[in-house]
Amino acid sequence: MEKSTVSISKRTFLIAVIILLILMTLAGILTRVVPTGSFERDMVEGSQQIIPESFTYSSQDPLPFWRVYTAPIEVLFAPGNITIIGIILFLCIIGASINILNKTGVLTGMIARIAQRFKEKKHLLLAVITFVFMCLGAFMGIFEEVIALIPIVITLSFQLGWDSLTGLGMVLLASGFGFSAAVSNPFSIGVAQTIAGIPVFSGSFFRLIIFFIVYCVVLLFLRRHVKKIEAYPKASYVYEEDKSRKEQLSGKVIIEEDGRKETNAAIVFFAMILIVLFIYLIVATLNPFIADYSLLIIAFLFLIAGLGSGLIMKAKLRTVGRFFLEGLLGILPGVLLILLASSVKHIISEGGIMDTILNYAFLRMENATPFIAILTIYGLVLFMNFFIGSASAKAFLIMPIVAPLSEMIGLNKQMAVLAFQFGDGFSNIIYPTNAALLISLGLTTVSYTKWFKWTLKIQLTIFVLTILFLYLALKMNYGQ
Repeated sequence: MEKSTVSISKRTFLIAVIILLILMTLAGILTRVVPTGSFERDMVEGSQQIIPESFTYSSQDPLPFWRVYTAPIEVLFAPGNITIIGIILFLCIIGASINILNKTGVLTGMIARIAQRFKEKKHLLLAVITFVFMCLGAFMGIFEEVIALIPIVITLSFQLGWDSLTGLGMVLLASGFGFSAAVSNPFSIGVAQTIAGIPVFSGSFFRLIIFFIVYCVVLLFLRRHVKKIEAYPKASYVYEEDKSRKEQLSGKVIIEEDGRKETNAAIVFFAMILIVLFIYLIVATLNPFIADYSLLIIAFLFLIAGLGSGLIMKAKLRTVGRFFLEGLLGILPGVLLILLASSVKHIISEGGIMDTILNYAFLRMENATPFIAILTIYGLVLFMNFFIGSASAKAFLIMPIVAPLSEMIGLNKQMAVLAFQFGDGFSNIIYPTNAALLISLGLTTVSYTKWFKWTLKIQLTIFVLTILFLYLALKMNYGQ
């Protein structure tokens, strides 16, 4: 059986496994040195919320250390397991479907047409794609859902003479930073403001200014990168790794084109599926019930796209099935990475120290100045984001305490939400415990270490900018 075009490289896989095993071990050690304790919780509209000042230490027995290494299995049966299983199924179906589209030449054919049309306006296309994906994150809260489009944009990047880092930058970096520089993100801003008891999406004008500044920073970062590799391709961190992937995509298509009629029909069919996908993403932001099934519906659409395009290209059903199996096998290592990444939070929670860490941070804020307090909230959310990637889950965990505490120390709730927003998202695309990041890298030739090295400068830039934004917000009495 041939290698899938969406397989995870061995180097990327091994590096990620080593990093995650180290993090799991460190989490296990923390459960032995940090006292256990818990807050009391109330059920509010079907979700648990912490009762402020209810923390008490407990005498819970330490987590047996052997459970640190059985955690990847335990997460499949722990609370929230449906989400993890859903992500795994989503990844497998997307990987298999993309492999069909690649092997039949439908994906590369469509991308080649786009690249040809924008051949003389490559940098304009870069700016437009980056803006679109940032808007998806900032206004609709779309992040994990764009993973399915990463192979498509990376193929486009190759066609334009760029590298896989540029493709990841246009999709993953843009949507991740858009999610964090949010204007009306329902999963971070919406949930946090609702819990804090302030009008949903209030204070959006200041956040809109932040969004455009962050967009300019991301675009400048990507333009400097593409100009550098246009002048000297070997300057790319992933030059050697990309060579084999480019050869795969530019090689002989296994299903021969029977004239332009079948190829064009398959491309039109795939484009229609993508249009339906984008319409669905917009509708899902307005309907929470539909949004709950986003990963399932997106996976189903790509499955239809893969199978339908293969049959339109007159491939035999057996051949399409073989391509599907190749893609499935190629992406299976990503399943292990998801389980390992989920294990870190599971170990901390099962060890009974999650609430202790929260309480320790809040105690340090009581006598702080407003600026130090807002930075403490920012740092706390940034820290918790390492273990809990979900914005809404962190909001329900942290905001019930942060909101009243911020008012006690002279901060308004809008400031607390802004600090929560910054701490929640930007680090999603650099923390190795984030499943979406690991999946995205797994679909490319980019290792975690090279992604970290490439994005570190812009992460530090954004970190400094967000501190300045918080300082400016305090000075202008943002939210009052």
